[in-house]
Amino acid sequence: MDAQKTGKIISIKRKSMNMTQGELAKKLHITDKAVSKWERGLSFPDISLLIPLSEILNISLYDLLKGEDENG
Repeated sequence: MDAQKTGKIISIKRKSMNMTQGELAKKLHITDKAVSKWERGLSFPDISLLIPLSEILNISLYDLLKGEDENG
């Protein structure tokens, strides 16, 4: 797993859905600062958030962790 790649795919998917960091954070019941850290590659989402995050971003868990979107 590469924090930079995972963060980049989170950012790309979130922006493609016209969602702010704050809106994503609210859906996950976390702070927008946490989302910012993920997107900058400074940390990973907590394991308990991976499935909800992948569902919100409409990306497979595998692709999320790999940092690539195989489906475009």
